[in-house]
Amino acid sequence: MEWIRTVSQQATQAPPATRSRLRRVLPLLITAWLVLEIWLLTVVASALGWFVVLMLLLGGVLLGGRLIKGAGRRALSAALEQSRNPQSKQPQTGTSLTVLAGVLLILPGFLSDLLGLTLLLPPTRALWRSAGRRLTRTGPLADAVRLQEQVRIHRPDGKIIQGEVVDPDAGPRPDPEYRPPVAG
Repeated sequence: MEWIRTVSQQATQAPPATRSRLRRVLPLLITAWLVLEIWLLTVVASALGWFVVLMLLLGGVLLGGRLIKGAGRRALSAALEQSRNPQSKQPQTGTSLTVLAGVLLILPGFLSDLLGLTLLLPPTRALWRSAGRRLTRTGPLADAVRLQEQVRIHRPDGKIIQGEVVDPDAGPRPDPEYRPPVAG
């Protein structure tokens, strides 16, 4: 009998979760990116001067903020138009890549600025868009996309109604005015 209990406990225990390759490599990639950004800032600053580098970084922050603000306005106007006429097919506004480009421009560093600018140019923007689609089909984001589709399957309109089940026949309710005595 003890043997059956031991075997059933071993069968119900989940194997330890293994970390994906991306989760193991990502901290190293981020560290390498930061070191490269700092090195590039110092190289450009020694060639052009710190004031010029500071002005370039400030210009990137201002441009990134303007891009994010414009993308937000376009997304809001598209959402308002969709709410007025739900049957109309709105063209894609492309705000996600624009917002990502704005965030990359706001981050200090020339590599992030260069990457942000590639998200804005039409030929490279198309390449980034196709890479994003490929990631959502087979990459690490595929599970999140499938989960979102499953949620929409259960509710075709996509609305989620938050609530709480209350059973009036559950018995007496505790007195909300009661306070236990303070011990001490």
